[in-house]
Amino acid sequence: MFEPGYIELYRSGELEKRAAAMEARLAACDICPRQCRVNRLKNQHGFCRSGFLPVVASFCNHHGEEPAISGNRGSGTIFFGNCNMKCVYCQNHQISQSSTSCIPSEADFDALAGQMLHLQNELGCHNINLVSVSHFLPQLMRALLAAIPMGLRIPLVYNSNAYEILSSLEELNGLIDIYLPDLKYASDHYAKEFSKAPDYVRYSRQAIKEMYRQVGDLETDKDGVARKGIIVRHLILPNNTAGSEDSLTWLARELSNRVTVSIMAQYYPCHLAPGIPRLSRKISASEYDEVVELIHALGFERGWVQEMEASEEYLPDFNNRKNPFVRDVSGPAKNSASD
Repeated sequence: MFEPGYIELYRSGELEKRAAAMEARLAACDICPRQCRVNRLKNQHGFCRSGFLPVVASFCNHHGEEPAISGNRGSGTIFFGNCNMKCVYCQNHQISQSSTSCIPSEADFDALAGQMLHLQNELGCHNINLVSVSHFLPQLMRALLAAIPMGLRIPLVYNSNAYEILSSLEELNGLIDIYLPDLKYASDHYAKEFSKAPDYVRYSRQAIKEMYRQVGDLETDKDGVARKGIIVRHLILPNNTAGSEDSLTWLARELSNRVTVSIMAQYYPCHLAPGIPRLSRKISASEYDEVVELIHALGFERGWVQEMEASEEYLPDFNNRKNPFVRDVSGPAKNSASD
């Protein structure tokens, strides 16, 4: 039977060593490309506005991910608050950026471990899907040290904007089963203007190469549910802001056209985007068709191309829904266990 890699790291004592080493780095935080050097052990805040304890905005059974991630039982998704990017069009801006309407809660390591076990045992999810966790890697490792002896045994999905630093990703080798990174931009100019990440291209590309080195091509079980590997997401942005041809050509040439890709057409101008002319509209049919043709021309054969269904009704609401993606569920979103 398939066994997630983190279990062997726990047995050998390696996970505990890595957790201690990563936690020590929080004293002058350098765990993401920002390298703010603040002392998060003493709750000093840098770019991500996060101190020592992990910030959890919501956790739920999510059925809207790629088929290999959601399967038929859903993906156990944990949304971490704050972010090391500031995308002006972020659909999760309620929790990823400064907001007075939705303030994610800090959770201790035992609470985070309990959320993982709830998603596995009570909701029957296929995996634990960690959304924007890169600024909480030491805390994640501590939570795993608590959850594994209590029976955590499903794959970990690392759902990332790919703005990662190699020294942190290397500590995840053997720990993460499935990488789900974005490939957002081919231009640092646009990355700086729209996400405050002026060196995104270099960091994201070296991060995706490292992720691929660690886990390789996507492997699924007999039901088509992911067990190990990488899925690279690319969101089509209006006016070629994402640089789709450059990004996808790089992916095919530098990694492989056997890499599983997820082409996303769901862009909807939210947060600050309605006031930015370049990003104030949904993508056009011609922009969509151009990327679809490019995928075929580059020889990509594994993955998914999302249909053009961008609509405000598909946006998550972390303020008013227990499960931010389910419209008919109301109530506080923080630390929800509703499916």
